[in-house]
Amino acid sequence: MRRISGEAHLGARLRELRTETGLTGREFAVQLGWPASKVSKLENGKQTPSIADLVTWAKTAGQPDAVAELKGRLHGLESRYRTWKRLLAGGHRARQEAGIAHTRETTVTRGYESGIIPGVFQTAEYARSVLTHFTDLHGTPRDIEEGVRARIRRQEALYEPGKRFQFILAEAALYVRICPPEVLITQLDRLTGLLGMDTVTLGIVPLGAPVTVVPKHGFWIFDDRLVIVETWNTEMWLDDDADVALYSAIWNRLNKTAVYGPSAHRLVVRARGALAST
Repeated sequence: MRRISGEAHLGARLRELRTETGLTGREFAVQLGWPASKVSKLENGKQTPSIADLVTWAKTAGQPDAVAELKGRLHGLESRYRTWKRLLAGGHRARQEAGIAHTRETTVTRGYESGIIPGVFQTAEYARSVLTHFTDLHGTPRDIEEGVRARIRRQEALYEPGKRFQFILAEAALYVRICPPEVLITQLDRLTGLLGMDTVTLGIVPLGAPVTVVPKHGFWIFDDRLVIVETWNTEMWLDDDADVALYSAIWNRLNKTAVYGPSAHRLVVRARGALAST
């Protein structure tokens, strides 16, 4: 299977640093005194930077303290555990832009969520509530609207031929009121519309269904090369073959318990009805 190179991982981090400045790639290139093509190649993992490049990049981004981290990545010392406090230090937009890059590079995205609707399926209002929740929890910059716009842009991939999004939800996620009831109702309506899309497969694990694995937390699998796991304080990037195989096995077990098609549609409609009657 195709794996993301070390250059691509490093490029994603360089992109994050650049987007946190609010500059476009071309504007950042002017600040660096480089051709815009070099910035593009570095961010997309098409060119390996020198240590001098990394020092200049970090200083121009206003984050000279990032030099040590970037050097570590350059030498293959990829940081696999990244705290939300650090990830969101520059606001939500940079993290959402990284998500767009992952989706662009991926053909089949699989995922499981136990208490939230996956970001790639979220309405703007639902996404706004989710990002506000994380901002308040971690005390990070409130660039909510920029984050929402980036999250919605990521959904353009749902309409790209050849892409596949295969997600499993715990039924409880349909009821979690991280937003006002009317927003959740609209979000559930959005889910019913997605059920008929060629690029989307959505399964739901019913409450009380027997399972062969404890569904502890959500995770996303990008092709068979990378797993991203989110906890309360950390985002983990796992690209070790054994880790990817383990999460794929967990997804397959949950998949056997999930219901699809008309059965999944009925569960969503039932959750909507329960909300509408409150």
